[in-house]
Amino acid sequence: MFKNFWYAVEFSKDVSSKPLKFVCLGQQLVMYRKVDGSVVCLSDLCVHRGAALSEGTIKGDCIVCPYHGWEYEPDGAVSRIPANTPDRAIPKKARVDSYPTLEKYGFVWVFLGDLPESERPPMPEWPEFDQPDKYRAVYGEYHWNSNYERILENGTDIAHAPFVHGGAFGNPEMAEVADHVLEETPWSCFTAVTLHPPAPKGRNKRLTDNKTKKLKERPGVLTKTGWMLPNMIRLEVNLPFGQIVIYDTNIPIDENTTLVKWVALRTFFKGKWADRDA
Repeated sequence: MFKNFWYAVEFSKDVSSKPLKFVCLGQQLVMYRKVDGSVVCLSDLCVHRGAALSEGTIKGDCIVCPYHGWEYEPDGAVSRIPANTPDRAIPKKARVDSYPTLEKYGFVWVFLGDLPESERPPMPEWPEFDQPDKYRAVYGEYHWNSNYERILENGTDIAHAPFVHGGAFGNPEMAEVADHVLEETPWSCFTAVTLHPPAPKGRNKRLTDNKTKKLKERPGVLTKTGWMLPNMIRLEVNLPFGQIVIYDTNIPIDENTTLVKWVALRTFFKGKWADRDA
């Protein structure tokens, strides 16, 4: 597991002034919003007696431990110990780790590593978010009982589509994967192949120009897939009547559990009524 990267760990809309617990890379963490709206991320473990700070409360910009009321500043330092008399200093070691956060693409991103800002890998680029009038975005999540690396492998494996997704965008009778070129950067790798989907149904059939042709005569659908370090997948499907782009952030909870949070963008059926199908 890579720690020196930005991880998209939560939807921005779900982070409020109340403590929110989450787990990434096996670490118990807590986040909340300060008075100015910015997001704080701390280790979810009071250094005094090990209580979960996420069970506590927010006081101004501080989070208060539910066990003995220790108050932690956004930088992780303890600023008040209620049991102390005024003449007692707060130990310098009374602090927890604090992690940098950013908000982008509808997610809260956390940097869990220890690199200085000038040496950190760049944030990924999701250019569709620069065109809000063109795309409609839908967000969702689900759990996998699997290591996140296996999920990344699955998301970039074009050859399984005709069999696992044969009723949607794959044809087991045309399962060949032609030679293709990889587009690589230091932080990502993408490829583009042509899939041969089954005959369209319902609304899709009405929107597809060649709806009366046999399946093998239909033009293929250009499909692009790839990964972005440390844990993201991008899938692009170019249908005859529009484009779908899906981003997955596969959050490693532990070695065998992954929380997938995704955003699906589309250029067609942009009314709210179509969000469930999308």
